[in-house]
Amino acid sequence: MLAKVTSFTLVGLEGVPVDVETDINKGMTSYELVGLPDAAVKESRERVRSAIINARFHFPVNRITVNLAPADIKKEGSHYDLPIAVSILKASGQLENASTEGFVILGELALDGGVRGVSGVLPVLISAKKKGFNRFILPFANANEAAYMEGAEVYAVKSLSEAAAFLKGEISLSPVQSKDFSAAVVRSSYDCDLSLVRGQAVAKRALEIAVAGGHNILFCGPPGTGKTMLAKCIPTIMPDLTFEEALDVTRIHSVAGELGEEGIVTLRPFRTPHHTATTVSLCGGGNAKIRPGEISKAHRGVLYLDELPEYSRSALEALRQPLEDRKITVSRASGAVTFPADFMLCASMNPCPCGNYGSSYRQCTCTPAQIKKYRSRISGPLLDRIDILVEVDAVRYEDLSSTAEEEPSCAVKQRVERARAIQRERFLKDGISLNAEMGERQLKKYCALSPECTRALGGIFEKLALSARARARIIKVARTIADLSFSAEIQPEHILEAASYRTFGTGED
Repeated sequence: MLAKVTSFTLVGLEGVPVDVETDINKGMTSYELVGLPDAAVKESRERVRSAIINARFHFPVNRITVNLAPADIKKEGSHYDLPIAVSILKASGQLENASTEGFVILGELALDGGVRGVSGVLPVLISAKKKGFNRFILPFANANEAAYMEGAEVYAVKSLSEAAAFLKGEISLSPVQSKDFSAAVVRSSYDCDLSLVRGQAVAKRALEIAVAGGHNILFCGPPGTGKTMLAKCIPTIMPDLTFEEALDVTRIHSVAGELGEEGIVTLRPFRTPHHTATTVSLCGGGNAKIRPGEISKAHRGVLYLDELPEYSRSALEALRQPLEDRKITVSRASGAVTFPADFMLCASMNPCPCGNYGSSYRQCTCTPAQIKKYRSRISGPLLDRIDILVEVDAVRYEDLSSTAEEEPSCAVKQRVERARAIQRERFLKDGISLNAEMGERQLKKYCALSPECTRALGGIFEKLALSARARARIIKVARTIADLSFSAEIQPEHILEAASYRTFGTGED
């Protein structure tokens, strides 16, 4: 007897329907699983057998053939256990009158017949809905994640016997109740706040400009000057995630298996990979299954690279293309997968090996050759892709001991949101939303410079020997400064302030 159950597989972040076909015929007892299964899928044989027996069903002692179609796509993961078990029960006549038509079934089986949670549920739901599927049977452990998928009829089960009884109509299950995303956001909070950062007025100003326009930023200064603390405050002044953005971020973290109990990402990601991170861990990849890397997990959030020169040259250079395209295509022998990578890069570094070069309070012990070698670890093309370069010096004791209240993140966040609202309205018909995303066409259209601005920028361009990309980035930053000042036109003072954030790494020490 033949039975068919629908499941899904993921190719990157896109779901592809998989028909789990089971044929049970007379003949020598055997169990064949075909359709390009990986090791985890092949091992489902013993999990399915034990789960069926311990759920008080009969495992057929016949010739069993299970086909995962289409056969030209590699099947990976343990989420095929439940659909395989259901198709075997249906093909063996143990689920008489049970209709699986229209259902998408996912779940890993325990040996006692329980159903365990799986990763990648949200991207499967999103893709399945686009393909016309609206009814799902999922593990109870994934109920929170599925609850944020509007318009889907999701039934969460704890065991194989419960799933079988539901399909036969012996019990009724209520669909998973939809959850309110705004309520989840209210319960979320950050540990850092700009009010806890003493002094560093220039760095705070640069941080506000960077977040307002979506610009990449690099802090350079001696150890202990607050570079890391400033970076950790970036998400606190970024606008809250919208529901659409949260779904976009959640599906990446779902595929990576990094979702918490809430089932959805409510805070903007802040990823801080160690400086020993490999190129693959940053960009994504893997031998069997291509998984998202740190730059994709930072999508819609911040990628913070502390001690930037300590990262391998290959890892840093691999960031150049995603910083421009805001996506990354990972190619392997098994295929190519494109992941989103729309993140804000924040990096920090010491000015020299000992960390004290340029400090007003400490003596540097490095030679000019050592300083040059240290800074050369960061290539010019990578620095060109960082819009704002800020030199941070040690905080004075008077600032540390002061009882005066510093401006909190919420006040800065309001200004950032107003500036971003101006940008959204400006780029309404251009398919972008931030100044940092502007191309040459938008620069000509929205960033026309007055003769005074042109003369000021020309002098800076010659003095600092800037590249064409650096010139464009100065104009983008100036446009953001103008937006924060509610100025319709870019003024010479905006150009001068934007240019002041390009002096590091130019040889003007």
